[in-house]
Amino acid sequence: MKKIVEPCGFHCIKIQHLGVRFTDQTVLENINLHIHCGSLNAVIGKNGAGKSTLIRAILDDIPHTGKIEFKDTKDGRMQKLKIGYVPQSVNIEKNTPVSVYDLIASYQFRYPVFLPKKKKIREQIKGSLRLFEAEDLIDKKVCNLSGGQLQRVLLSMAVMDEPNLLLLDEPVSGIDQNGMELFFQTMDYLKKHYDLAIILISHDLDYVARYADHVVLLDKTVLRQGTVKEVYQSPEFETVFASKTEEKWIREEKADD
Repeated sequence: MKKIVEPCGFHCIKIQHLGVRFTDQTVLENINLHIHCGSLNAVIGKNGAGKSTLIRAILDDIPHTGKIEFKDTKDGRMQKLKIGYVPQSVNIEKNTPVSVYDLIASYQFRYPVFLPKKKKIREQIKGSLRLFEAEDLIDKKVCNLSGGQLQRVLLSMAVMDEPNLLLLDEPVSGIDQNGMELFFQTMDYLKKHYDLAIILISHDLDYVARYADHVVLLDKTVLRQGTVKEVYQSPEFETVFASKTEEKWIREEKADD
């Protein structure tokens, strides 16, 4: 991936008045976002707020209204935006005889799995896996990977094309504390050292508070966006996450006793 010394400061992605409807149901309306490269942008909200739908609209997987523009730092527009994407879950059949090497080689390099392994391809795959501390998984069968291991493999695949934008739909769902820590530290490294923007859907408000540069509170439309402090201290956040805020207050009170 192309390294940069400082974040570019220009919009990698600009979303204007985006809306999504399914038959007679409005799922998203009037979404306006500016996402900068070199930043981690967390999208938070209750279940059913339209977070995954937003990701699908950016990927152009579903019809939507409004406009999505991509820009670079020179001529104002990218000829072709590269997007890396990690879904919330992937269904893999039990006893599937495909290794991590086979999966990435066939998808990323269009290299048939029945042909002898190529040393050059193997080294490239190992290099990408190494970024997520998953190098030792290269010969393991994909069906035998834990949830955390599989997500690290998917993240490795997502960044191999040197994307300008990385879309992550709750990629750490069900992962243990150590896995969560590794994930967010890696995201922090990526956004500081590489020329890409990250949009992350997350339910973990504590980790978002620690690592996000920009937070978007979503409930069919953007209720609030800004820094962690601006969003977390807003009345909109209090309304959406009233129960979570109350639980945290009770925990803090008990800790003080």
